[in-house]
Amino acid sequence: MTPKPLREVSAAAKDGEERLEQSLRPATFDEYVGQEKIVENVKVYARAARERNEALDHVLLSGPPGLGKTSLAHILARELGVAMHVTSGPALVKKGDLAGLLTALAPRDILFIDEVHRLSPAVEEALYPAMEDFRFDVVLGAGLGAQTMEMRLERFTLVGATTRTGLLASPLRDRFPIQERLAYYEPAELREIALRAARKLSVAIDPVAAEELSGRARGTPRITIRLLQRARDFAQVEGDGSITLATVQHTLSRLEVDAKGLDAMDRRILSVVLDVFGGGPVGIDAVAAAVGEESDTIEDVYEPFLVREGYLARTPRGRVALPSAYEHLGRERPRGRQGNLL
Repeated sequence: MTPKPLREVSAAAKDGEERLEQSLRPATFDEYVGQEKIVENVKVYARAARERNEALDHVLLSGPPGLGKTSLAHILARELGVAMHVTSGPALVKKGDLAGLLTALAPRDILFIDEVHRLSPAVEEALYPAMEDFRFDVVLGAGLGAQTMEMRLERFTLVGATTRTGLLASPLRDRFPIQERLAYYEPAELREIALRAARKLSVAIDPVAAEELSGRARGTPRITIRLLQRARDFAQVEGDGSITLATVQHTLSRLEVDAKGLDAMDRRILSVVLDVFGGGPVGIDAVAAAVGEESDTIEDVYEPFLVREGYLARTPRGRVALPSAYEHLGRERPRGRQGNLL
């Protein structure tokens, strides 16, 4: 698989960010900003399970990266008063890897599996009886003499997180009684996250600066915090240590993040579609070749934001530039073509 590019406006976690994210993570439901309906529902489920002294039903949290799925899982464990065991789909290679985790769980513990859609078929199959009947089947021997031994498990809660719900097998998805999809954040919510993170980082920030930063963070808390860190660096080295509106604007200019949150590669993709292919329709492979990037990287990393913000459209004939793309890049739209969809 082609490595994903490291970008300041990428919602994927970078190496080394996990420790900082843990220090800035909300500790309770009251500290969790945004996703109000989901939080209120999950609070009820957690309280009911705690009062009954039962394991919470299995939970599936879906949505784009960087929106707080892991933070919500940590809060759940804290509210339930149980331990949380963390792993990821790609890390569970063999059934034995899963067996080691499941047998270590105490009653009502949470097993958090990030990227649950990337479980191997063998591990996923072994997970079904564990989720339904709290048992794990171990095959002893081979061939005609093979025997199956049943291991009883403590009742636990599986919290799965996925950015690609469509890649989950139906039998696995259906075993999650609680399913919640996280949405992108509003700028006002990101502003509050920036202000809270600045307090935890012990850095002064002007509320207007926080508002400017949140408006360019692509609706994603992780990007908000990352841009805040970069602004803190510039404030420390080139300013007096406090983050002002001028500091944020200078930081984002240096990072080539424009007023709408697009970075250099986003704008390059739009320029290729407009200038090289006349606004489209154009196939994703042709776009990838023109910008010197892998087509799967274009689809997974860059395109979702451009589509969500109304710059590009996916059509049966290929990618098409919309009016916002012409306007953002200062191009004149061809006459008689409404966003090149006709």
